[in-house]
Amino acid sequence: MPNKTAKTAAKATGSKAAASKVAPKTAAPKTAAAKPPISKPVAHKPVVAAKPAAAAPRVEEPKKVLTQRQGFKTNEFVVYPAHGVGQILAIEEQEIAGAKLELFVINFMKDKMTLRVPTAKVANVGMRKLSEPVLVKKALETLKGRARVKRTMWSRRAQEYEAKINSGDIVAIAEVVRDLYRSDSQPEQSYSERQLYEAALDRLSREIAVVQHVTETEAVKEIEGQLAKSPRRGAKAEAEVEADGEADTEADADGDDAAVADEAA
Repeated sequence: MPNKTAKTAAKATGSKAAASKVAPKTAAPKTAAAKPPISKPVAHKPVVAAKPAAAAPRVEEPKKVLTQRQGFKTNEFVVYPAHGVGQILAIEEQEIAGAKLELFVINFMKDKMTLRVPTAKVANVGMRKLSEPVLVKKALETLKGRARVKRTMWSRRAQEYEAKINSGDIVAIAEVVRDLYRSDSQPEQSYSERQLYEAALDRLSREIAVVQHVTETEAVKEIEGQLAKSPRRGAKAEAEVEADGEADTEADADGDDAAVADEAA
């Protein structure tokens, strides 16, 4: 019996040993440690600045149309002393050297010339409106008066005539026409006299034509008709003018002698 018990125990022990040998084979496989996920490099896109919104197209304000300044209006005829009668075509604004200027655009049709005059300078340059009919009548009456020719050097008289022509005064211009006019019975004018006479006649006839709404040819005929009524035309008149001139010269000489005498005293 003891032998059987020993055998049984030995078998039991052998089976345990066998089980212990087999156990490692049947043991559950070790779980591999989880590897950390490999992160892929992220490609960074370049930052693009946002485009500014397109500016809305600038709408230019329509320019203000000027029709009147300093008492003058567009399409009105005016007298510019240095050039005579012209017409205001427009009043415009211009920027010159950073400053805005208002300008009268004046057209002189006969001279084929356009002039721009600052509106603020019209008083300085002597620009004026057309003469009233009463003043035109006075100028025509002046043409019938006695010619007054000074016995001075022609160069001085020429300067005086030119100053009157460029004064813009219609009566003063009529005086130049009267003094330089020569009828058929009078001696012929010199070239310079003729030039001044024609300049004065042109200024006078153009203004009369616009005021009276007639042609320049008709205005010239009216002027010449008034000149023909002058009481001092012809050789006799010339002699009287020369006599008056000599008397004036003698009077001037006497005055000079008197002045010298006073100084000596």
